[in-house]
Amino acid sequence: MKISNVYVGGWFQRTMLQLSEIYDFLRDGSSQLALDPEKLAEYKKELKIGKIDYDVAGEEFIQFTTSLNITVKIFEDGLITLKNSEVSEDTLFADIDHVTDYYENKLSPALSYLFSLGAPIPKELASIETIYPYFVTVDKATKNQINELLSRTEKQKYFEFKNEKYDVVRGDKYYFINNKSQSISNIERYIEEQIFIREFKGQLHRYLNIHRIIWEKIDVVKENANVKGADIVKFTSKLDGYAKTISLISGRINQMSSYISTREKIAKSDSELEEFLRISGYRYETLRDTLDYIKQIWNMTKDYVSSAQKLFNGLKQDVTSNSINSLTIVTSMSAGVSIIGLLTKTEPKFTTFGFAYFILLALIVFMANKVLNFIAKTKKYSINDIEYEKDIK
Repeated sequence: MKISNVYVGGWFQRTMLQLSEIYDFLRDGSSQLALDPEKLAEYKKELKIGKIDYDVAGEEFIQFTTSLNITVKIFEDGLITLKNSEVSEDTLFADIDHVTDYYENKLSPALSYLFSLGAPIPKELASIETIYPYFVTVDKATKNQINELLSRTEKQKYFEFKNEKYDVVRGDKYYFINNKSQSISNIERYIEEQIFIREFKGQLHRYLNIHRIIWEKIDVVKENANVKGADIVKFTSKLDGYAKTISLISGRINQMSSYISTREKIAKSDSELEEFLRISGYRYETLRDTLDYIKQIWNMTKDYVSSAQKLFNGLKQDVTSNSINSLTIVTSMSAGVSIIGLLTKTEPKFTTFGFAYFILLALIVFMANKVLNFIAKTKKYSINDIEYEKDIK
């Protein structure tokens, strides 16, 4: 048995416009955006790029080699695959670490900087640690040899797929593919499609989990059935932050529909994937159904945060109204005293008693204002909202 290649990959929404920007960067380290030329040059240098090709196979893609024996393919829809061809059975895990390190510490930072302008990535997404699927291809291995490889990495077999050209044994994070033919192109097409499907599903699962987290955070805010006036601004700011995150994530979810349709169309027209699609072709439809479900969930989340914002904006108006009323009372007190003074004195005359009277009056007005402001801040406002029994999402 010979281990021939190790693959890793990922997917994040891109377009042919961004693919052109990546090509310009990889070719000469340039960008039309207001990015630091020195940083761009440093990122490009770290990639150790060799030959670069721009081609079309269903979708436009860039392929380049590196001096580190790694081959990279970047497709216009954002799919990225990396292949390490210098692999052996004795150094398998080091070889996997080698290609993963290139992806995480060289390629990803470069692309992140290249696309650092524009709409931000919500911190809820940026902080998620990605676990990549690892694909290991071997040549003419026996069933026992494949099982031995699986036992070295994972204890449980999740899936097994066989056809005339290759066999697939899948654990959780590892796929072992036994090449029974002389061509590697059909295996690479299978790997590309598996990475896309797995990453697409993984993103949907993250969005579901983030929905749960944000929903609970909104609940925490709304659970303050009686909230102090001083805390209303703080809670309103939190809700505004959640609303911004929801808007950014909703935009990315809405982008995903076109990608699954295009990938499905290309896959179903590819003869290399014919046998694979007989078993797994339904997954595109399943992903589309799951995407529709996630869209509905996020629409509910958007409506939920909007209703919470309306409640707290109403409370802010109540606090503002009370503050104005308090200021009116203090002003009226001051004006009333002044009028009384004018009516009871014949002519203005500076005296020690008058000065002390003025200071006392100012203190009374000041203290009255402070007391009324304190009452406004500590006064508790009721949040009236409809409560529902929680369902499992």
